[in-house]
Amino acid sequence: MLICLTASHRNADFTALEALSSADAAQLPTSFAAHPSIDGAVVVSTCNRFEVYLDVDAEADDAAGIAQTAAADALGFHHPESLEPLADVRAAEHLFAVASGLESVVIGEGEIAGQVRRALASARDAGTTSPDLERLFQRASETQRGIKNRTGLGEAGRSIVRLALDLASSSVDLAGARVLLVGTGRFAGVSLAELRRRGASHIEVWSPSNRGEGFARSHAIGYVDPPDAALAAASADVIVTCTSAEEYVVDAALLRAGRAQLSATHAFPGDEVDDHDASACPVALGDAGTCPVHPDGLHGDASCPVEHGRTAQLVVDMGMPRNVDPDVATVRGVQLLDLETIRLHAPLEHLTATEDARDLVRKAAQRFERGTAEQRLGPAIAALREHVQEAMHAELQRIGKRGTEEERRLAEQALRHFAGVVLHKPTVRARQLAAEGRHDDFLSAIDTLYGINDVA
Repeated sequence: MLICLTASHRNADFTALEALSSADAAQLPTSFAAHPSIDGAVVVSTCNRFEVYLDVDAEADDAAGIAQTAAADALGFHHPESLEPLADVRAAEHLFAVASGLESVVIGEGEIAGQVRRALASARDAGTTSPDLERLFQRASETQRGIKNRTGLGEAGRSIVRLALDLASSSVDLAGARVLLVGTGRFAGVSLAELRRRGASHIEVWSPSNRGEGFARSHAIGYVDPPDAALAAASADVIVTCTSAEEYVVDAALLRAGRAQLSATHAFPGDEVDDHDASACPVALGDAGTCPVHPDGLHGDASCPVEHGRTAQLVVDMGMPRNVDPDVATVRGVQLLDLETIRLHAPLEHLTATEDARDLVRKAAQRFERGTAEQRLGPAIAALREHVQEAMHAELQRIGKRGTEEERRLAEQALRHFAGVVLHKPTVRARQLAAEGRHDDFLSAIDTLYGINDVA
């Protein structure tokens, strides 16, 4: 049986998804396939989704239990029930919907299709695919392309990055903002492109894994040396994080350390304090109620790079696991926008496009299930054909001992035609029974009538 174990933003809380996403997706297919009853495994792991597709050598009553036992062993946790099991046609329909963007935070987003393809490629590299899983994922890609070409779903939906920056734009003018991009992976490249599309031009990149310099050079943006990360974070109007780090890379301590550094660089003894609204200053006030960025005022024509009229510093966390410690919300003036919040603000689905796409997914899953059932009856049909062919050859040998050559040729021709006629209806009926889910009825029939019982 095909079994899908799924946890996503639709059926699991954010904490559970975070824990699952920290697992090594590249090694998991091998871990699952090590179970003696599992013939194949493919793992799809994204920021909002963790799913395992398994080819299980077991009956329906046992397959889901075997899958969850394998999950507990592979993932090393004791609550595999957080992964919802789906079997056969439900598993196929689910994957087709996932690949088409119907199960995403933002309906119709296109990035998931590539993630599904890469999951299959990773399983191939690990040697954990099976013929049924290969066919399942190939049909998923075909279904996704069909929906993209035949519905308006792609136009109705937007990627998570675009939605996050749309929400950010409602509170910050990105065109004039100083932006710190944290991360250098594919997600960071997408984020950078979307930032630029919205007019952002003052963009710097910081990589906690020290890969920022090459990313900055190839994308023609500023580079933040890791020792300067706190100062850059405190100076930014918008921080966008999208790394694969398993620990927090931005927290309240980092922001406060950066603000302390800003304060030190703007202390000019002997000058009067600028006249500004200290209550609106994004930097935490000192004991005297003055702005610590320049508590002793500015010198001459110098100007403070911190805009004291700014009402908030926006931190956009698109990492999974979270890149930003929730404690940043305790820092004065900081607003945090994370994936969970983004999900709550996802726009209403484009109803017509979504309904059309769902219908295409259901039909594709039904076709897949029929094909699977027919394949399972293939050995039984082949055995029945072999039985009839053996009887025909025995009869040909018997009549071959008498009559003329022409008579024997005509008899053979007639017998072969008759065998084809005899086999046609059982073959058609087998496909009908397979489509109706009555696989076992056909097997029982040929066993009862012909004693064929060593197939399937």
